[in-house]
Amino acid sequence: MSQLDAIDRKILAALQADCHVTVQELAVKVGLSASPCHRRIRILEDRGVISRYVALVDQKAIGLHVSVFISIKLERQKEEDLDRFARAISGWDEVLECYLMTGTRDYLLRVVAPDLAAYETFLKTKLTRLDGIASIESSFALSQVKYSIALPVQNAAG
Repeated sequence: MSQLDAIDRKILAALQADCHVTVQELAVKVGLSASPCHRRIRILEDRGVISRYVALVDQKAIGLHVSVFISIKLERQKEEDLDRFARAISGWDEVLECYLMTGTRDYLLRVVAPDLAAYETFLKTKLTRLDGIASIESSFALSQVKYSIALPVQNAAG
């Protein structure tokens, strides 16, 4: 995969800020004409640098008031155990993010729920029913200080 140049990075930064920007508007922002700008966008999409376009929905506006970060320790860390856990939680809509971790815990999950009762139901009917979990530690977010999905493309290597 070839390196991203300064114009590619400007395109990515602008699209992360507003993916509804027209190609013409984007071209002006990055210093190109529309055709080369459009061509670069297609190349970035084809290479998988741009994987998709999404609408960001405000979590609280749709009634998901509780954010929970859950640390999971498995009984064993064999590949099949890790894969089984990953497959199980991949289908759960409440789980927004899941990371395989280093350190004392095996996984870190970010889960959303409307309220504490809904989180308790998720915990009891889904998470605690998975085989192979040694411990579950839930930490509740009191407030969100910063949230961004925009990657710092201007500062990234590559």
